[in-house]
Amino acid sequence: MREGTVLVTGGVGYIGSHTVVELYSAGYRPIIADNLSNSSPVILEGISKIVGEKPIFERVDCANQKEVEALFINYPNIEYVIHFAAYKAVGESVEKPLLYYRNNLLSLINVLEQLEKRGRGSLIFSSSCTVYGNPDPKDLPIDESAPLRPASSPYGATKQMCEEILKDCAEAPHSKLNAISLRYFNPIGAHPSALIGELPQGEPQNLMPIVTQTATGERERVMVFGDDYNTPDGSCIRDYLAVTDLAKAHLAALKSLESAEERGSIQYFNLGTGRGLSVFEVLNSFMEANSIEIPYTVAPRRAGDVEQVWANPAKANRELKWSADTPLPEIMRSAYRWESRLKELPLKEG
Repeated sequence: MREGTVLVTGGVGYIGSHTVVELYSAGYRPIIADNLSNSSPVILEGISKIVGEKPIFERVDCANQKEVEALFINYPNIEYVIHFAAYKAVGESVEKPLLYYRNNLLSLINVLEQLEKRGRGSLIFSSSCTVYGNPDPKDLPIDESAPLRPASSPYGATKQMCEEILKDCAEAPHSKLNAISLRYFNPIGAHPSALIGELPQGEPQNLMPIVTQTATGERERVMVFGDDYNTPDGSCIRDYLAVTDLAKAHLAALKSLESAEERGSIQYFNLGTGRGLSVFEVLNSFMEANSIEIPYTVAPRRAGDVEQVWANPAKANRELKWSADTPLPEIMRSAYRWESRLKELPLKEG
């Protein structure tokens, strides 16, 4: 068991928690750093039940320089960082841009400063397909050579800026930093155990928790933001992949960094299924997989939403030996099981 060599910032979050589980299954004992601003101790309890032990957890705000410095002093064996810690709601970022710029940029800078002080280190960055902005239809499916168009939201802009920061640090003279930026498309679903899953604090911004909350009766209906886009059924199109598959991509990226011989580089990988699904297709798939009806209402378009985007994951398939292959009905059932279990849990906010 490799203990304390991997730091997972934001490790109690949705993707972070599933990645922690994958790390344990591969023989790592990672350090989780999270301020619990967008999660709950319930997720930590779920991780403990899945992996069979209490994980190493430190309550740290990565946007706080002193707290990050203390973390690295307390854990001198950190060699790899998987950096999830960031705010992630597109709509909220439009309303509160300064909040997103301060938190998302500082959290990365603070971690990079500590790796630089040590003169070594590798970092896997939680990026997003939002770096591609509103892509030209001729560029679909998106591969890593597609142009980075102006971001449609401050959230997307922070991901673009963070990638620039990483690139500059990795390519600086005498740099010892190796970085991999994983550009996610849209993770959905939950762990098969239903012990961890997506747990948005407050009003959810992503489609799937809205669908599952409607399915369990927590909300009256799903709001479909726009049915007049230039798509086959008028609703936005995204590339939806299982969060468990996405978590495994971080393990594949870690293995790649461990075997790297040269220092001072950055690589980019798109993580998706290679297939776009519209909002209406997701709704219908969920209803069919779970034999349930979901009421919905069409609402005006939402600020910051991109019309359509899906991945060409060939590079990740080829170089990381990774693919998103969990069947869609299985993903939909896992999401419903998690949401159903959530109703029984005494949720404790951080």
